Amino acid sequence: MPSDVFTLIAEPNRRAILDLLRTGPATVGQLVERLDLSQPTVSKHLRVLRENQIVEATVAAQSRIYRLNAAPLAELDSWLQPYRRLWERSFTRLGEHLDRRQDADRTNADWTNDDRTNADRTNDEET
Repeated sequence: MPSDVFTLIAEPNRRAILDLLRTGPATVGQLVERLDLSQPTVSKHLRVLRENQIVEATVAAQSRIYRLNAAPLAELDSWLQPYRRLWERSFTRLGEHLDRRQDADRTNADWTNDDRTNADRTNDEET
């Protein structure tokens, strides 16, 4: 049985379940409908996630309602933190580059419009 959060989320179906539970609680049946997976497959992954405290289940009548328990994902978040800073710097540089391009495009558009206006005046004067 996996106990490491990285191993737990390495499985694509588990990530899909977590993505859905991130939006709110759901029953096994609701997850089955939305994931297009069999009920035994969804139940198996929920059991693994529950045993590792990534999800919590509460019993309501005949069903269990599953919800995300984000606390164990803190290990993953801590590990990703230095990489997040790298991405943020990259996005900042990209934003600055796009701002420069937009300013250059505006300058070129203004210059082109000035040329057209001057050309129109010249044509009007010639006629």
